[in-house]
Amino acid sequence: MNMRTDTHAIAGWAPPYPTVEDVCESFTERMHSLYLLSFLLIADRAQAERCMVAVMGDGVEAVGNFLEWTSLSARTAILRYAIGLIRPLPSGTACESTAGLQQPLSSDRIRPFAAISSLASFERFVFVMSVLEGLPDEICATLLGCTKRDVVIARQLAQQLLTAADVELGQTQESFYPFSMSSVQGHHRDSC
Repeated sequence: MNMRTDTHAIAGWAPPYPTVEDVCESFTERMHSLYLLSFLLIADRAQAERCMVAVMGDGVEAVGNFLEWTSLSARTAILRYAIGLIRPLPSGTACESTAGLQQPLSSDRIRPFAAISSLASFERFVFVMSVLEGLPDEICATLLGCTKRDVVIARQLAQQLLTAADVELGQTQESFYPFSMSSVQGHHRDSC
């Protein structure tokens, strides 16, 4: 990252300021990861794109330091937005769950993403939040408005379904980001 420094009047102290290039570079690096999180939660490309654009716009307006906001705060904002949009609810017990895998796309390159997005909404949210994002069960339960037991059951069910579908999360050779760069760049073209 290129940091511009201005000389301060006190003993030559120079605070680092991010340049426009720094902000754009940080945005581009994190955009793919944030979109993928949004897509895996929402399981719809158009809605995931709208989620990301809305969250990014809110973050830029609400926070003065975009570089700090784009890490944890952006991921949390996407989780909250997606939960509000989909409103995933536990189905009661594992026996009553409607979770299952619809037929995922056949391409090996996108198979893990298709399999995850084919899970029922509650199991998908729990899997993404607890397994992929690494959030503790208590936080998942709080964000989803359910019990810790619901989270544990949903995660186990999701893992069983993905195992039964023979999905390995590490099997992709290439990155898969179905997000179009133009939609975000169009919203932020003035600053980048």
